[in-house]
Amino acid sequence: MKPRVLFLCTGNSARSVLAEATLRAWAGDRFEVHSAGSHPSGTVNPFALGQLAAEGIATAGLRSKSWDEFAGADAQPLDLVVTVCDAAAAEACPVVFGDFIRTHWGLPDPAAVDGSDDDRRAAFAEAHRIIKARLLAFLAIPAATWDDREALKPALDRIGFVQPEPETSGGDADV
Repeated sequence: MKPRVLFLCTGNSARSVLAEATLRAWAGDRFEVHSAGSHPSGTVNPFALGQLAAEGIATAGLRSKSWDEFAGADAQPLDLVVTVCDAAAAEACPVVFGDFIRTHWGLPDPAAVDGSDDDRRAAFAEAHRIIKARLLAFLAIPAATWDDREALKPALDRIGFVQPEPETSGGDADV
């Protein structure tokens, strides 16, 4: 049975949706992937949809939904819940209970960026760069580790600190 993964944040409009769609696209049928929010916004941020589309990642069926869909007594059990809220910005992370592994991969909310559309697109692109770097690390976890909760939890927690390689501008390097 494939592990069920839930990316969880407050609004389920940006970061968790970016993670859901990207892991679903990259992992094939290795994982059952979902996202949700503790206080869902009701819509997926159009900049998140634009970022995914620009990278060729399917957006059909993505929606902002409540954690309640995954927490009820009749809900299928989850194996992993990944929170992506930004505690450094005093954003309240959802508190969840259940017999699943919890890990935190916090990152700033690109939906909170004010400014021009270009500024907002840049914020979503940067958030997605971080998410992609973390998902690459996630997909590199050996299959055998998934059978060892004692080894899996610290491996997942370390991913929350993964940052993408710096982008190179292609110009002259500072010397």
